[in-house]
Amino acid sequence: MAERYNVRIQEHSTAYEDFSRAAALFFYQENAGYKWIPQALKYEGRRALGRYFALRLGRELARSPLFADVDLILPVPLHPLRRFRRGYNQAGVLAQALVEAYASACPASVTQPFYCSKLVRRTRATRSQTRLGGEEKRQNVAGAFRVNPHVFVRLPFSPRHILVVDDVFTSGATLAAVHNALRVFFPPEIRISVATLAFVPGE
Repeated sequence: MAERYNVRIQEHSTAYEDFSRAAALFFYQENAGYKWIPQALKYEGRRALGRYFALRLGRELARSPLFADVDLILPVPLHPLRRFRRGYNQAGVLAQALVEAYASACPASVTQPFYCSKLVRRTRATRSQTRLGGEEKRQNVAGAFRVNPHVFVRLPFSPRHILVVDDVFTSGATLAAVHNALRVFFPPEIRISVATLAFVPGE
């Protein structure tokens, strides 16, 4: 998952990046019973279910030396029209639960991350990625995200490790597009990692 994510990042940029980390709670496969979990969260409004599994993911991340120093957690944003129609952002549900999981971890060794849902915005509506091929996915989300400068200047601190959260990692195109939007404002020494409920291994 991390290797795929780093390949996608480099497709957009020639600047040097340290190896970025990526983590998911389970595999999203046709024969896996887990695959219905993100579907239920996204399409059936089962936010409590998503939150339950995100808390499990968050506890694992907080115990990991690769993610324990995360200090800013961001959800992948929905376009405002899609969020209005759905009533919530499934990535936001997961990201808020991750913040809770970090907060309940041992405070002596784990950073208490800050949650910010409005730092990154989706500036245009995009097609669903579900039925698109790899190159189509990349083109679909290219340039679709921007950092809100008004929110950026109001951040209460300068983050060292940003965690971007989504429901499912397929090609990595969406998360890489968010990554590259963040890089306009955050220099390479600020780490950007990603976490999702599910990872599609054969994409």
